[in-house]
Formats: sequence, C-alpha cells, structure tokens
Amino acid sequence: MPLEAGLLEILACPACHSPLDDRTAADSPELACTGADCGLAYPVRDDIPVLLVDEARRPA
Repeated sequence: MPLEAGLLEILACPACHSPLDDRTAADSPELACTGADCGLAYPVRDDIPVLLVDEARRPA
C-alpha cells in the first residue's frame, strides 16, 4: 500500500533533510532520499516508514 501524498510532503531524510521519494515496489517498500549527495533508502515496514539512518540502505 503506497503512503499518503500528504505524509510524503512532510517527511524528510533524517541525514540531510532532503525530501523523500516513494520507490515502493511489491517486494521492497522503501522511501529514497532525493538529495544528490545522500541517496539513502529507508525501509517501510507494516506501512510505517523506518527513518533511522542505521536502518537505511546505502546507494549502490
């Protein structure tokens, strides 16, 4: 289930404070940072974004 648009408008990357982009796929729901130098991807578990830098996936 995709996140509400209103929620995405207020969420920001905890590392660099850039907006987040919903890049949810069927098998791996996540929110990706749009910051050029950051690019962390935060998991979404049970429709709840886990915005912890330690839990984020680093860019490839």
